[in-house]
Amino acid sequence: MYAEPGIIRKIIEETGDTWALVGLSSNTRRAAYGVAEVLRRHGKRVVPVHPKAEEVHGEQGYASLADIPFAVDVVDVFVNSDLAGPVADEAVAIGAKAVWFQLGVVDEEAYERTRAAGLDMVMDRCPAIELASLRRRDARGVRPVREPLA
Repeated sequence: MYAEPGIIRKIIEETGDTWALVGLSSNTRRAAYGVAEVLRRHGKRVVPVHPKAEEVHGEQGYASLADIPFAVDVVDVFVNSDLAGPVADEAVAIGAKAVWFQLGVVDEEAYERTRAAGLDMVMDRCPAIELASLRRRDARGVRPVREPLA
């Protein structure tokens, strides 16, 4: 499993509301577009990061994380696994608090580097799915036992 206990909930609920989605474009058929909609419905500011720097959902796009002129809390990565490691390194460099690799995006070395740099990280998961799962658990009154934060 590529998330320590409680990290998914911590990132979604406590880490901050500005999410940069690397790979998000105006293509409505791509998974990133749908996930961005879900995150926005849950109060997140979604910042598109894509080489085209397109506006998506009314938010200005940027060609890279380094181009974003404000703080980013979470970097959500929608690129192939072989490109994900450098994105995680860039997330560390800009001072993000957490990195989230989407379903199918796996780079164990990047995971270790990112965690060693002090960031929370989830890999091979989807925040839209996890949000729905957390809401269902909360509706049933099921809350996981939280481990103390380091």
